[in-house]
Amino acid sequence: MRSPRRFRCAALAALTAGALFAVAGCDSAADRTTKGTTGTAEAEDVLLQPLAEPGPGPFTKSTARQTPSPSATPSPREGDGSATRTVHRVSGAVPGLYGGVRSEASCDVEQQARLLTADQDKARAFAEKAGIEAVQIPGYLRSLTPVTLRADTQVTNHGYSAGSVTAFQAVLQAGTAVLVDSKGLPRVRCACGNPLERPVIAKGQVTHRGERWAGYDPARILAVDPGVKPLSSLIIVDTADNTWIERAVGDDVGRDRTPDDPPPFEPSVDLLFPSPARPSDPAPTESAPSAPSPAEPEGTECPDSPGDPAELPPGCPPPMEPDPGTEAPDDFDGMPSDEPWEMEEGEPGVVPEPTQVSPGELDEDELDELEGLDESGELAEGDQLDEFGEPADSGVPEPFAG
Repeated sequence: MRSPRRFRCAALAALTAGALFAVAGCDSAADRTTKGTTGTAEAEDVLLQPLAEPGPGPFTKSTARQTPSPSATPSPREGDGSATRTVHRVSGAVPGLYGGVRSEASCDVEQQARLLTADQDKARAFAEKAGIEAVQIPGYLRSLTPVTLRADTQVTNHGYSAGSVTAFQAVLQAGTAVLVDSKGLPRVRCACGNPLERPVIAKGQVTHRGERWAGYDPARILAVDPGVKPLSSLIIVDTADNTWIERAVGDDVGRDRTPDDPPPFEPSVDLLFPSPARPSDPAPTESAPSAPSPAEPEGTECPDSPGDPAELPPGCPPPMEPDPGTEAPDDFDGMPSDEPWEMEEGEPGVVPEPTQVSPGELDEDELDELEGLDESGELAEGDQLDEFGEPADSGVPEPFAG
């Protein structure tokens, strides 16, 4: 299931990245100035290819089926054929990049397979450019999806002449029937059977040769890049009634259907070439700063220990009353003293902790007790300690003397 947000993000991210790109297609028979050489692509000269023109060196005759022409775009300003172009790179997976008619193929794939395999030399040349074996041509063509271009598109085209293959740059007119792979790349032009590849991008001035069509604009040309991963279906525009079609990848257009989760824009919206004065997403409006909360007035500090609650600044909470039974005694100030804790005598079950007293703090009685020790630190004979650590007295205690 496709998410509308994913559709929009994918469309805007892929369509707003402007970059130079090249065009490919079959050469026009009316133009004999193409400088294509065997195995090379001249990026400086670009051949303009009207949608029904087969061009020189076609691999086969046309297998394109007549489809409704796309709406005309504004005509460009006249020039001498040389112009600095603006080429827009776009992912082949973008919804609405291609068009078609529901349940009608723009190319006769079976006829294309028969025509290509009928000539072994052409079959081998085609298979070499497609990266397959000649025996795989029928299956390869059936794996491609028949669609039409919705914008003038540049590709690298390959013609066949005198037993050799020539490569050249061409711009294919919007409405041209092509076969695209599972990543959305144009692979075959149906008007001539020529294999197609990604364009070669030229830097600087480019010379456009061939017949210009109404609506051609060198600043509105697409270069298709492969999608990130293979797709199971393409979302295309029905050129007959301007609605969405979900077309499964492959030549079986009988499975065309309305997408369950269509793109979040109408098929007529021109996302391929957004106008600078009409941005895709509206700019966020600046909201007025929110007023400070009445409970927290700006610039007011609440005292930690207020005296009279009536004197609190506005917005400050009143002091909290302690819960019953949790009040501290009057003589307890809440802070422990640094003095040692004293334990009352006679407290059962408590053993007093030993204290360490420096010699300078001994009183006279304690010094007298120390005098009873001999040189070895032991008590002198007769000076034994009782169970409380006091010197034992062999006589009768004073209270009982008598």
